[in-house]
Amino acid sequence: MAIQEHAPHLLPDFEAHWKRVIGDAFNITPVPAFMRLWWTQYAIARNPVLDSHLRDLEARAAKSEDPEESIRLLEEYSRLRHEAAERKPGE
Repeated sequence: MAIQEHAPHLLPDFEAHWKRVIGDAFNITPVPAFMRLWWTQYAIARNPVLDSHLRDLEARAAKSEDPEESIRLLEEYSRLRHEAAERKPGE
């Protein structure tokens, strides 16, 4: 499994989330959304600079007293997460 090999610190969260959301369910409807979420997390974890930048954006947005600045920071955070989700293996 790629997470285990390249981002082992994510594995406990992945496994706990899988058991909680997918587990022994007979309904596989949430699997694509689940995999997209974790592909994004994995892509971010492989890029420490991006991971740090996203954490910084989130923290600054939470601390900002200016709603417009918070919106701008969270929009940048969202844009970068979407870009990470679109990355292919090896990128």
